[in-house]
Amino acid sequence: MSPEPAEPFATYEDVEKRWHVLTAAERETAAILLEDATQIIVDTCPKWAEASERTIKAIVCAMVIRKMLVDDDHLGVTNSQQTAGSFSESFTYGNPMGDLYLTRAEKARLGVGVPHAFHLDMAETGGKR
Repeated sequence: MSPEPAEPFATYEDVEKRWHVLTAAERETAAILLEDATQIIVDTCPKWAEASERTIKAIVCAMVIRKMLVDDDHLGVTNSQQTAGSFSESFTYGNPMGDLYLTRAEKARLGVGVPHAFHLDMAETGGKR
């Protein structure tokens, strides 16, 4: 079993380096989300300790940025369309619920294999039926 990290895998300063300078309120939010993202990795990626520090830091920051990109005004919106005269604009949101999650590519970087279906014959009796 991998050891539990004492601190989040990244800081709000790491988020700022990858995104933009955060306001004081955003820094508080980012600090909490970094703790949550760290725990998600520990809980779901058994080989997380084998990944490089830079990889883990980049992934945690990406998770937090995805979450913070969804503002309260658009939470739960999957798509929207605006029309003014002959002009129209349409948006589809990639994370409408503002979830904190790992992408398939991020899981692969952390050593989590893609689950595969398998068949197990429960009636098998050592070659005799």
